[in-house]
Amino acid sequence: MFRRTPVWSTMISPRIAFVDVDGTLLDTGSVVAESSVEAVRTARSNGHLVYLSTGRASVEIYPAIRDIGFDGTITSGGGFAEIGDELVIERTMPAAAVARMIGFYEESGYDFYLQSFDELYPSPGVRDRFAEYYAADSVRAAGIGAIPESVTATDDHPELKAFANVRPYSYTGIAKSVFLAGDLRAYDRVSAALSADFHVITGTIPHMGRGSGEVTLNGVNKGSTILQLLDRLGLDAVSALGIGDSSNDIEMLQVCGVGIAMGNATDAVKSHADEVTTSVRHDGVWNAFRRHGLI
Repeated sequence: MFRRTPVWSTMISPRIAFVDVDGTLLDTGSVVAESSVEAVRTARSNGHLVYLSTGRASVEIYPAIRDIGFDGTITSGGGFAEIGDELVIERTMPAAAVARMIGFYEESGYDFYLQSFDELYPSPGVRDRFAEYYAADSVRAAGIGAIPESVTATDDHPELKAFANVRPYSYTGIAKSVFLAGDLRAYDRVSAALSADFHVITGTIPHMGRGSGEVTLNGVNKGSTILQLLDRLGLDAVSALGIGDSSNDIEMLQVCGVGIAMGNATDAVKSHADEVTTSVRHDGVWNAFRRHGLI
């Protein structure tokens, strides 16, 4: 059973919370912290709004996550926003920008995938990178010890199914790309080549290595999309809580009235937060919601 911290603040007026997925709601792979599920559901039953705010595409929000129940979502690192099931914000790249980005990745030999609202477009090597991670994670979770070289993951995992679907890329409707490389200089090279027109940040998928990262158009991030969404909802950013752990959460932490970094966040992310909660393994979302009176 998860721990519950003391109540530091009394119940306040209805709030809105934006919650990251990987490293915030999820520990690793697709394991959702029990306390996070209860925190989200209890906060909503108390009259608060809870939105997902993730770098994942909508198609990557699998039932284990979506079935928790949310009032809406921000996906693709700010590329899209939904109120309920209604898509209300789309911030996609011009086709020429997508072509330029793909050309650079292919010339550099980097694996990558593109995110539209409801589709993923992977390069041929992406599926194997994720399969290796999920297989290793399963072994670690089982406590087997050393990871045999022969361990592989099956395509039963929904993410692997999506990444195995290699087909011609779409040049329209793309909001974000993720690049994956073992070369630790990859981020620097992508940033140097694309940052004049794109927002390039270092990897937010830790198991993909320090050479990975993600790319949106300049100005497109979770924080700027949150401000657009709050305007649609008629809410002030002062009422908002943002909770996350990765570099793509920084702008979210900056624009929300209270920016909360997970205990497992990097020091760079924590430096942009108003406060730090406990880690994902120690009920970070629950403790943050409890501290601010949502539950």
